[in-house]
Amino acid sequence: MTFSEALRASRTRRRLSQLELALRAGTTQRHISFIENGRSTPGRALVARIADSLALPLRERNGLLLAAGYAPVHPQRDLADPALAPALEALDHILTGHLPYPAIVVDRYGDLVGSNSAFGVMTEGSDPALLGPRANILRLALHPAGMAPRIRNFPQWARHVIEALREEQRRNPDDRLAALYDELAGYVPAPGEGADAALGFTVPMELDSASRGPLRLMTTVAVFATAADVTIAELKLEAFLPADRATADALRQDS
Repeated sequence: MTFSEALRASRTRRRLSQLELALRAGTTQRHISFIENGRSTPGRALVARIADSLALPLRERNGLLLAAGYAPVHPQRDLADPALAPALEALDHILTGHLPYPAIVVDRYGDLVGSNSAFGVMTEGSDPALLGPRANILRLALHPAGMAPRIRNFPQWARHVIEALREEQRRNPDDRLAALYDELAGYVPAPGEGADAALGFTVPMELDSASRGPLRLMTTVAVFATAADVTIAELKLEAFLPADRATADALRQDS
C-alpha cells in the first residue's frame, strides 16, 4: 500500500474530512488532497504530525512512516527483551495487588501474557486445550468448551465482547484480528427479544463457579498511556471486580 492509500484509509476509518485533518496537522486541505492523490510527498515531520492528528496506534504510525519512505520510530521488542522487564514487573505487581479478585494481561489479539492466581476461578472446567501460558482469552471466553457454558448471560455479554473486537478491527485493520473475529462471531447467538435491556452502569459477566458459587463480575481495562514501544503499547490489563456484595464475599474466601 502506498503512503497516499494508507493515509486516505486511516483518515476515512476515523471519519475525518481532509479539512479536519489539515487543521489538526497544521497544514492546508489542498496539501492533504495533493498527498492523498500522490501529487505531493510529505516530509518526515509532517508525516509525524499527521500520525499524531489521527491518534494512530504505534504500530500504524510505524507503518505510515514506512509507506512514506522513512524509518519507523517506535521499536517493537519481544516480551523477553530485558528492556521491557520494568514494565512487566510493574504489571505483575498490579496483578498481585488486585487479589483476591481476578486480573489478566493480554496483547492486542487477546493472547494471555500474565494473570494472577484468582483467575483460575473463572476458568474452572474449561478444556485444557484452550488454556496454557499463551491462551487466547477471547476464544476461552466464547468457545463452547471454554467459559461460555458457565456464563449465565452469555448472549448479551458475548455480543459486548465481539462488538469491541469488531470496533478494534475497524479502527486498526489486521488479518489476524479479522480471522479471530470471524471465528468468534460464530460462537455468538443472534440478538433476541429484550437483548438490549439496560443492566445498570455496566455489562456484567454472570458466571457460575464450582468453588465460589455464582459470580457477577464487571471489568476495567488499563494500558500504558505513554508507551513508546509497540509491544508495551498494545498490552492491556483487564481487572475483574465484584458487581455485588455476594460476589465480593465469595472471592474473599480463604484470602
